Amino acid sequence: MSDHEIDAARDDHLADDAPEIPGRRDALRLMGMAPVFAALGWNVTAAERAARFVETLPATVDTAYVTRFFTPREWRTVRLLADYLIPRDDHSGSATDAKAPEFVDYMLMDETTSDASRLAMRGGLAWLDTECRHRFGTSFVGATDAQRRAVLDDIAWPKKAAPAMSVGVAFFNRFRDSIASGFYSSAIGWKDLQYVGNVFNPNWNGCPESATRKLGVSYAEYDAALAAQRNS
Repeated sequence: MSDHEIDAARDDHLADDAPEIPGRRDALRLMGMAPVFAALGWNVTAAERAARFVETLPATVDTAYVTRFFTPREWRTVRLLADYLIPRDDHSGSATDAKAPEFVDYMLMDETTSDASRLAMRGGLAWLDTECRHRFGTSFVGATDAQRRAVLDDIAWPKKAAPAMSVGVAFFNRFRDSIASGFYSSAIGWKDLQYVGNVFNPNWNGCPESATRKLGVSYAEYDAALAAQRNS
């Protein structure tokens, strides 16, 4: 499928106001995600390939998706955990609505993704199930909502986490960044951020004085520095 056909397929699946919302590939460039991808062992070129792939998927959330990396058991956990991170609410759709898990699944099987990244993801999912079985005698998927949240509360806040939870903390951080990257590079994610494109704002009067004071800067200092530069 050509890039033109992929872009057309993407447009068919977005809302009527979609032309104002950049596609995933545009978002990857505009949001400056390279540092996040580097931390995850990904690169922007690979992410753009994943974006092209995800944009061709059917819009319906109940359509069967054949995973490239995750096993069926892992996939159930991934989708459930993703929506704990970014749930559907009155403001926007969820991580699964935005097909963030599919984005991550593709990325993990990209040729540029390291085996260490794959091992970290698979090992982290195994840790999550093992922890739930140790506490509750069942997997993460089989646990109750309260039980799942109890485990997640222990690994979601690195500064508060017990040393024994270090493996879970590392996994949660990585998983969160992966899902967030997929979500906020989607049309749903951009709408959630209320992004309206490169639109001129005639009412912009600069940064409030209270904010510049807090940052220890001022427009007067900026103007003086600019004038000095021009006169040099």
